[in-house]
Amino acid sequence: MIGLRIVWALVGLAVAAAPARAQGGSVTFTEHVAPIFYESCTTCHRPGQVGPMSLLTYEDARPWARAIKQKVADRDMPPWDADPQVGTWANDRSLTDDEIATIVAWADAGAPRGDRAAMPPMPAYADSAWTIGEPDAVFSIPPFEVPADGMVEYTYFEVPTNLTEDKWVQAVQVMPDAMAAVHHIIVSARSELTPEEVEARRRVDPGIRLDREILPGDEIEWNPGVAQLEGRSKGDSLGGTTVGNDGVSIFAPGTARLLKAGTTLVFEMHYTPTGEPVVDASQIGLVFTDEEPDQVVWPGAIVHGQFAIPPGESNYKVEADLTFAKDVKLLNLLPHSHLRGVRWDYEAVYPDGRRETILSVPEYDFNWQIDYIFDEPLSLPKGSKIHAVSYYDNSAANRHNPDPTVEVRWGEQTDEEMMFTALSYLIDEEAGTVPTQQQQ
Repeated sequence: MIGLRIVWALVGLAVAAAPARAQGGSVTFTEHVAPIFYESCTTCHRPGQVGPMSLLTYEDARPWARAIKQKVADRDMPPWDADPQVGTWANDRSLTDDEIATIVAWADAGAPRGDRAAMPPMPAYADSAWTIGEPDAVFSIPPFEVPADGMVEYTYFEVPTNLTEDKWVQAVQVMPDAMAAVHHIIVSARSELTPEEVEARRRVDPGIRLDREILPGDEIEWNPGVAQLEGRSKGDSLGGTTVGNDGVSIFAPGTARLLKAGTTLVFEMHYTPTGEPVVDASQIGLVFTDEEPDQVVWPGAIVHGQFAIPPGESNYKVEADLTFAKDVKLLNLLPHSHLRGVRWDYEAVYPDGRRETILSVPEYDFNWQIDYIFDEPLSLPKGSKIHAVSYYDNSAANRHNPDPTVEVRWGEQTDEEMMFTALSYLIDEEAGTVPTQQQQ
C-alpha cells in the first residue's frame, strides 16, 4: 500500500502547452504532438520508467502511433480518474478534447514527423533517471533477491542516513530498481522522539500509533513491520511509489520536510514475483535546501481497518473522518484500496456545518494510484474535518475480484483490502497540534 507515503506538495513539471492545431492544417509530431507528450506523458514514458515504451523522440513514438491514438481516444491514457467537475489539480495530466483530437489527427495522417527545427526542447529530466534533478543524497537498500514465484511477505530494510545535522528536504524521489517485481515502496524517516512528541502525534500517524497497538475488537496487526523491526517504529512517511505513481514529491517554495540528524530510513518493500528471480536494490533520492522554510509539510492519513466485506457484496461502503485541531492548508489526497476498491469520495465539513465535495474518484483503478494535488492548497479552519468514503465490489461482476465467495478484511496483500488515504498539510500556526481521526 502506498498511502503511507506520500505526502507531498508536488509541483507539476510543466512545459509549454501544445500549439493550437490550425484549422485544416497538417498535424506533425514536432510542432503539435511532442509538446503534448512532454507535458502529460514522458515522466512515465521514457527509458528506465514505468511506461512500456519511450515517447521522447519521433523514432520512439512513430511505431506506436495507432496504439497511442486508441488509448487517448478512449481516455485510458494518460491515467486520470478524478471527476473533472470536482476540483482543480496541479498535476492533472488528463488531455483536453483538442489535445486528443490533435493526436488522433496525427495518427490518421500517417504520423508525420514535421520540421525538425520545430521540435521543442527535451524535458529537463530526459537525460537523467532522477525527475527531481541530481539528488544531494541517495540511500539504497542492500541487494535483495526476489524469488521467481510464491508470495513474498512485506520486507523491511533499515538504512541509516548518518546525518550529523538536521536537513530541510525540498524534493524526494523513490526509485524502484527491479521495477516489474516491485509492487510498492514506502520510505519512512525514523528519528528519536520525546514521549511528548509521540503522544502528540500518535493519533494521526500509523507509523507511530500502530507500531504499538493492535486495534480493539479484531486481531489485526496494522503495522506488518513490527516483527521484522523488533518493535521499532517505522517513523514518519517520507516518500513512496506504487503502481501508476512516479514516486516524485517536490515541495512548493517556502515549504519543506524536516529530516533530523541521525535519522534512519525504513524501506517497506512489497514484492510481487514475476516468474523469474531478480535482484532489487531500490533507492530514495533527496534534494536539500539550506533555507529554513516558512512552513513545514506534515504527513497525515485517513485510515479505517475494522471492516468485513461480505461475500458477493457489490457496493460495500467504509467511512472515516480526520478532524483538524488547527487552521491548516490541505495539499493533497492519495486514495488507496486494492482490487475490490471501485470508488472514493471526499468532503470537507466545515465548523459551520457547510459541506463541500473536494475530490471524487468515480472509477478507482488499483493499477493507477494517483496522488491528487490541489492546484491551490485547500484552507480548512480549526475544527474542519475531511470525510472520506470508499466503496468496494466483492461480487462476481467485478472482473478484478480474486474471489467473490470470501469475506474480505484489512490486509497487506492485494487479495485483501485497505481503506487508506495519504495526505499532507501545512499548519497555519506551526506550534499547533496534529489532527485526530474518527472511524465510522
